[in-house]
Amino acid sequence: MKTFLNDAFLLTNSTAEELYHQIMKDLPIFDYHCHLSPKEIYENKSFENITQLWLTGDHYKWRAMRIHGVKEALITGNTSDWEKFEAWAETVPHLFGNPLYHWTHMELRTYFGIDKLLSSDTALKIWKECNEKLQMEDFKPRRFIERSNVSLVGTTDDPTDTLEFHKLLRDESFDVEVAPTFRPDQALYLERDSFRDWLKKLEAVSGIKIDSLDGLVTALKQRVHYFAENGCYSSDHDIQLMNYKRLSKDEVETIFTKRLNNEELTHEELIGYRSYLLVELGKMYAEKEWVMQLLWVQ
Repeated sequence: MKTFLNDAFLLTNSTAEELYHQIMKDLPIFDYHCHLSPKEIYENKSFENITQLWLTGDHYKWRAMRIHGVKEALITGNTSDWEKFEAWAETVPHLFGNPLYHWTHMELRTYFGIDKLLSSDTALKIWKECNEKLQMEDFKPRRFIERSNVSLVGTTDDPTDTLEFHKLLRDESFDVEVAPTFRPDQALYLERDSFRDWLKKLEAVSGIKIDSLDGLVTALKQRVHYFAENGCYSSDHDIQLMNYKRLSKDEVETIFTKRLNNEELTHEELIGYRSYLLVELGKMYAEKEWVMQLLWVQ
């Protein structure tokens, strides 16, 4: 009987093993969608512990922990890194069948050489072993990327981002290309409380006054051009509900003006606005020959 993790993990027959080990295993990775920090890649700082590497900012793990009933203080609160790791370790055995269970143990085995299953019983030993290795040169951000045979990293970046660390990495000639990815969710979800403050940031970086729909579209187009100049290949959108409603430009202008005036918008108006803006963004991307990624979260 095969153990849970071995060189044939998830490979169910000899053909699959041959295809993976002889052809696929050593091919380079072109990662067009990830949430790695270009700042952390550039600075290449050591992580103090496995929680900082593994749990900070990982909304997939956060979601699993919340579903499991873990208190928010142990997820995003002010509790210690050890307490957060301990809470994750207690959650993991309940995730069997979820990809997070597989990813957790594959990462421990591949990068840390740890074959133990993570649980409350093994948490402290795994915590100490990982933390000790994280102080070594081979466990810094750039080496993790290089050891994974990655050729390109596509980060996730807001249109207001200056892309300063992408520029620094390019000037430094890091062997792995770190490219920005245009993620205009803040523009699409105008019902969010942060929308008006975000518009001010967009005005500041673009130098374009945004007091109309045309102003918004023009500012976004300027940022698309800026991203393209700085090595962007693709865009990325969090589409929470895949609906489409065709509205005229005048109708969408009215919706945008209502939001600027803090007037309440209907569900249909929100869908119509997003539909219009996605089409306009798609035109911009087509001009740059970018990939347009639509992440549909059901």
